[in-house]
Amino acid sequence: MVKIAYDPTPLHHDFALLEFPDVVARLGYDQLHLTPHPDFAPFFRHPKADDELVAGLKKRAADAGVSIAALLPVQRISWPGEAERQAAVRNFARVIELAAELEVPVVNTEFSGRPEESEASEASFYRSMEELLPLLHREGIRLNIDPHPDDFVEDGLEAWRIIRGLNDPSVGFVYVGSHTFHYGDRATSLIPELGDRLGAVYAADTFDHVRSHGLRYITNPPGNAVRVHQHLDIGDGDVDWQELFGALRASGFLDRDDALIVSNVFAEDERAEESARSQLVKLRELIGA
Repeated sequence: MVKIAYDPTPLHHDFALLEFPDVVARLGYDQLHLTPHPDFAPFFRHPKADDELVAGLKKRAADAGVSIAALLPVQRISWPGEAERQAAVRNFARVIELAAELEVPVVNTEFSGRPEESEASEASFYRSMEELLPLLHREGIRLNIDPHPDDFVEDGLEAWRIIRGLNDPSVGFVYVGSHTFHYGDRATSLIPELGDRLGAVYAADTFDHVRSHGLRYITNPPGNAVRVHQHLDIGDGDVDWQELFGALRASGFLDRDDALIVSNVFAEDERAEESARSQLVKLRELIGA
């Protein structure tokens, strides 16, 4: 049965890390998608969790009846600079150790390269995977990757080609609803292509930045290299959720025991509890439709 997890990013400013399981349970979720946190695995830096913190988090989650469905580190594993890439691999290796200690079966991440140096970034990605895949295999952990806006690859199909090029079934794709239009708005063709390599879906809405002949958003001076997108409640943007979940249903994703859907709304901190509960209701309706 598909799992629905909560991304606790809205909780970071009001709750301590060890409080997350209790809050997530109170919001109605029994799955936690642990994203970068300064006490655990911050963005681009070495993880800060020690054995004591890991044991405490594991106990608090068990006491709350919440499972940690996946970890989400963001490290510069595709960075064109070698020093940054090597540091990212060291940091990511520690995240894999933490996942194993927490008995978390999935790590979701981003490529984290640079679009202006796409060729060098792609080469760095494959170099990093040569080092990280043996660690993932040893621990039996699945890795899924999101081509994030402003990464060296943003188009969904091209990102899938890069993942497929690893020739490793333990590496899959993260489909992020709020990145739909940067992917090329191709859910109905991309999801069947991914098949069982679709590892996770993140559910948040966004506006289509290319509508109105590219004038949906205006930045000055013209030509700024920006990647505008939002993480809104389902229904507050332009993503066609019926189309997306229709494609997920047709592909068999919603029938898989390992299917993971993550509510990851970032734009509603002032109404985070209401948003979290509303997202859960909407996701259950979409899954059951």
